[in-house]
Amino acid sequence: MISKARCMTVAAALLLSTSSFAADLSPVGRWKTFSDKTGAETGIIEITQTGGVLSGKIIRLIPQSGDPANPVCDKCDGPEKDQRVLGMTILKGFKRDGDEWDGGTILDPRSGYVYSSEMRMGDDGRTLHVRGYIGISLLGRTTVWARDE
Repeated sequence: MISKARCMTVAAALLLSTSSFAADLSPVGRWKTFSDKTGAETGIIEITQTGGVLSGKIIRLIPQSGDPANPVCDKCDGPEKDQRVLGMTILKGFKRDGDEWDGGTILDPRSGYVYSSEMRMGDDGRTLHVRGYIGISLLGRTTVWARDE
């Protein structure tokens, strides 16, 4: 027969291992992106970490109906102006803040707009919730990306 103390010890160990797993989840890796309108996969973003800061670049594009074969960011300003979208860094400057990464920006190469952004992992580590906004986070929208295997 298992003692009550032993059961509580095992339960505590499981709880601690689960919470440390959740804290260790990281958005570093490859993520599938999807169209807000159709739900179709639109590409893959690769997120890397350098010195505690995350960035992400487009490593694959899946053209949607009417898209050019090799799009450039003709609506962008600055160094991204007229650059190829494939290979472009669109996520910049994210730093960990508890269970989230914030303080970053996301570039929408279709519109050329740069938004303040934050991201958080889904509980299972298989999804990434990316929120872009202007001003305050309440004035934005969240997209959900899926981890690419």
